[in-house]
Amino acid sequence: MQPRNMSMSGVVDLAAVKAAQEAKAKAEQARAEAARQGGGGGAVSPASLVIDVDEAGFEHEVLQRSTEVPVVIDFWAEWCEPCKQLSPVLERLAVEYNGRFVLAKIDVDANQMLMQQFGVQGIPAVFAVVAGQALPLFQGAAGEAQIRGTLDQLVQVAEQRFGLTGLTVDADAEPGSAPEVPEMPAGPYDALLEAAVQALDAGDLGGAVQAYKNVLSDDPGNTEAKLGLAQAELLQRVQSADPQQVRKDAAERPGDVQAQIAAADLDLVGGHVEDAFGRLIDAVGRTAGDDRDAVRLRLLELFEVVGADDPRVTAARRALARALF
Repeated sequence: MQPRNMSMSGVVDLAAVKAAQEAKAKAEQARAEAARQGGGGGAVSPASLVIDVDEAGFEHEVLQRSTEVPVVIDFWAEWCEPCKQLSPVLERLAVEYNGRFVLAKIDVDANQMLMQQFGVQGIPAVFAVVAGQALPLFQGAAGEAQIRGTLDQLVQVAEQRFGLTGLTVDADAEPGSAPEVPEMPAGPYDALLEAAVQALDAGDLGGAVQAYKNVLSDDPGNTEAKLGLAQAELLQRVQSADPQQVRKDAAERPGDVQAQIAAADLDLVGGHVEDAFGRLIDAVGRTAGDDRDAVRLRLLELFEVVGADDPRVTAARRALARALF
């Protein structure tokens, strides 16, 4: 499954992080203090690049550590199937990036307070903390190429804006000290999926749609392609829309199915997930026949965009069932 808003430019404006200069100064001060106390500059083992963190150790293991190196947080749970796809990739990349970031794994079942503080709505969810500043990265499992792109941007921003060049890893550490992470073999559609991502980044929504369809023509059950296609088609639909006119039409014509569908698309693109779902569920309750089918099908498409594991989708599915029956 692809992440939502994988591109950092779509998730958070890193150039506009509040008090970036102050955070950088604090990070430099913390590093200087650690050096004076003999705690800085030493090499670390590869095993220390992937750590389990709980609420008691969060301040030391994440907040304080983020003054030396970006800390990527993987919110996961044992019952979460997408987590089992994403976590091994993140663990392997943490070792491969050789100290440019540290991966902190947080079990949401055992650390509900941290989950709430970060506003996590569904898992897997990945955040970063840089010089004490929390940055949302993405939600949902993802292809490795996309994860690498996000990590590369994170590392670059951490170095350029906060002066964090990462940790020195002990090259002579025993091989067994590194976490054993299974190799993830390249899938048969990796090239096509990467082409779709590149098309999205270039603004070629039609090219992205076609690339995802090419994967699905051979592998109809490919979850990454299904989600990618739903996202690309959503962006394609709203690309030429006049938001003000769409909102006006929806407000003035509550019984107009197409007006409500268009407004729901804008709601979702704007991050108002529950508003989008609620709008269409209300429309289902007011309609019948072909109009009801059109609304229901669009709602199911939006469920695909958000992801079946998202609790907002689960709640909306229950509400849809009540509206239908």
